[in-house]
Amino acid sequence: MQPLDTILPGTGTPSGLPASTDTARTANVSTDGVTATAPVTVGTGPVSVADVVNVARHDAPVVIGDDARAAVSASRATIEVLATDAAPHYGISTGFGALATTFINAADRTRLQQSLVRSHAAGSGAEVERETVRALMLLRLSTLLTGRTGIRLSTAEAYAGLLNAGITPIVREYGSLGCSGDLAPLAHCALALLGEGTVRDHTGTEMPAADALAAAGLEPVLLAEKEGLALINGTDGMLGQLSLALHDLHTLLASADIAAAMSIEALLGTDAVFAADLASLRPQLGQQASATNLRHLLADSSIVASHKGPECTRVQDAYSLRCAPQVHGAARDTVDHAGRIADRELASAIDNPVVTIDGRVESNGNFHGAPVAYVLDFLAIAVADVASMSERRTDRMLDPARNNGLPAFLAHDVGVDSGLMIAQYTAAGIVSELKRLAVPASVDSIPSSAMQEDHVSMGWHAARKLRTGIDGLARVLGIEVMTASRALDLRAPLLPGPATGAVLAEVRRDVAGPGPDRFLSPEIESVAASVRSGAVLAAAQSATGDLY
Repeated sequence: MQPLDTILPGTGTPSGLPASTDTARTANVSTDGVTATAPVTVGTGPVSVADVVNVARHDAPVVIGDDARAAVSASRATIEVLATDAAPHYGISTGFGALATTFINAADRTRLQQSLVRSHAAGSGAEVERETVRALMLLRLSTLLTGRTGIRLSTAEAYAGLLNAGITPIVREYGSLGCSGDLAPLAHCALALLGEGTVRDHTGTEMPAADALAAAGLEPVLLAEKEGLALINGTDGMLGQLSLALHDLHTLLASADIAAAMSIEALLGTDAVFAADLASLRPQLGQQASATNLRHLLADSSIVASHKGPECTRVQDAYSLRCAPQVHGAARDTVDHAGRIADRELASAIDNPVVTIDGRVESNGNFHGAPVAYVLDFLAIAVADVASMSERRTDRMLDPARNNGLPAFLAHDVGVDSGLMIAQYTAAGIVSELKRLAVPASVDSIPSSAMQEDHVSMGWHAARKLRTGIDGLARVLGIEVMTASRALDLRAPLLPGPATGAVLAEVRRDVAGPGPDRFLSPEIESVAASVRSGAVLAAAQSATGDLY
């Protein structure tokens, strides 16, 4: 899918490329913008969203850049000098949080750092997905390699070794307040580095971390001054999930346009409202991109052509058809904004304290997750609204009072068969849940650490509900595509356009056409999986070229 950057006013033609988000820094890039094998080099600069996807989902190996090796060694030298100072330095020779004024003797500092990791690995609940854990580990490694955390190079190498061995620490659902970053999830990962806690090896087998390290030929790390803090202070969990969400939403929003185009054909709607000159009257970039997609998707449709002309008495389509570019476009603009925030966060060195370029060690508040938490919540709102509009189109296709001549519920034998009636119930139930998940997490806060951490971002929670929302959106769009496919078959002998016809053929690879009632759940799962994987998008683009 083409990324959205600039739409030239008055033309509706997208121009240029974005500053960011899915530009891969790896070779051998596949059609979905990622690669399964090429290594990701992590240096002092930022990794990209594509890098996160490559490592998190495709097990791309991680290589530490020479610039990072030099920067890490230089900042560690600063820490080692301060460690010999009689004056206290936060995180180096003191306790943490509310204990920041407590001086720790040199003999106890390794135990201090180890104890920090153990005590903060206090998560509870369901196990977090492997891809999320790998994403947050890559991003923590990226910050460690900026040279601003004071960690030893050997510790950073050991952390990269966990990723490359496919060892995934078991992280629990609850524990992060999003300030100081994602403490508990990151502590569970750091605990595995010490050879403690529980992990899954590269085969997915659960085992003690010590056993997994030994099997991979890795040695447990004994932490030195500052290293425990460096391993757990960051926004990496929420940022990793934001990165994965941005990648997924590029596919899902293009798929929403595809689903809308199929529904417009199925309902004998018009493509006239998507004209470039009409879209240019409101120069919202996302809207113009969506309208452009719909024009391409509906091009050369014999169904659309069949009801054009003076004999057509219909004046306007329902909002769920006519206003699809406005809603899908607003979601695109939200994704575009979230991508800019993600790029800035990917370029950040989040730790407390940090080693500055001129060698100072300074406390700061950069670990607060508000910038990331806000856009995670914004995206959850957009996801819920796009899904809500999709469900309305599905419902319209099933209603004989509104579907322009199609049988009730697209049933084979109306009255005996229920057709796709309950598929719409499923979509409606998901949409209702997505609306609840659209309630922002970032407006909440709860104090912790004896009121030292008296305002928190809840960014991890915003990320968790967005993941659920994205899964729900893929399912709702899958139900619309499945419903529209049956409706298009029922419009025969009229044929859909080349793009929507290609999607129909893709659906029919695994899902049969109209007929008597049958077990629907596997068909819903199949089409939802095709939406999620990008197969539906690829089918449409085989006829249209790249969509936005």
